[in-house]
Amino acid sequence: MTGIDDIARQMLVRRGFVLESATLGWNVIGIVVLTVAAISARSVALAGFGLDSLIEIGASTVVIWELSGTGEERRRRALKLIGVGFGLLAAYLLVQSTWVLASGFRPHHSRLGVGWTAVTAAVMFALAAGKARTGTALDNPVLKTEGRVTLIDGLLAVAVLLGLLLNSLAGLWWADPAAGYVLVYYALRETKEIFGDR
Repeated sequence: MTGIDDIARQMLVRRGFVLESATLGWNVIGIVVLTVAAISARSVALAGFGLDSLIEIGASTVVIWELSGTGEERRRRALKLIGVGFGLLAAYLLVQSTWVLASGFRPHHSRLGVGWTAVTAAVMFALAAGKARTGTALDNPVLKTEGRVTLIDGLLAVAVLLGLLLNSLAGLWWADPAAGYVLVYYALRETKEIFGDR
């Protein structure tokens, strides 16, 4: 029975590695796509989402590191690193979105941004579901937390997509920095939840 349990656990750990590697690869490509889209559209929401992708890369790297070893101290440190990343994202987006709104800075339309955020939302929701199932089966709080990070990444993609569409289709330029504030809210909430558990 123990041998079967060990085999099942090893399969779950491998699945966790695959899910995190897929997330890592997607977000590495995303950084490039979002940088191009953000610069060409002068969009704070796309820039913020690119930074969120950078944090997701860090979070995935932390989970891969944590899955390769065990121990409560390693798990605490991994969760703390994810929380710090979210706190930094919230601070940047708060300043940037406020500056854009106060200055009346108008972003351009971005077909690339619309397409990428739409596909990213679907990919992140699928990856988040896989991480939630695998993290629960392994009883691994770091993988489960990173699964929430991935779910938030999908929700943020939807928020950014909405801001981009409102700007493009209805001329509501303020929807772009408003989407940045949505990212601030989720980043702060996740930071509080991570550090509140400590």
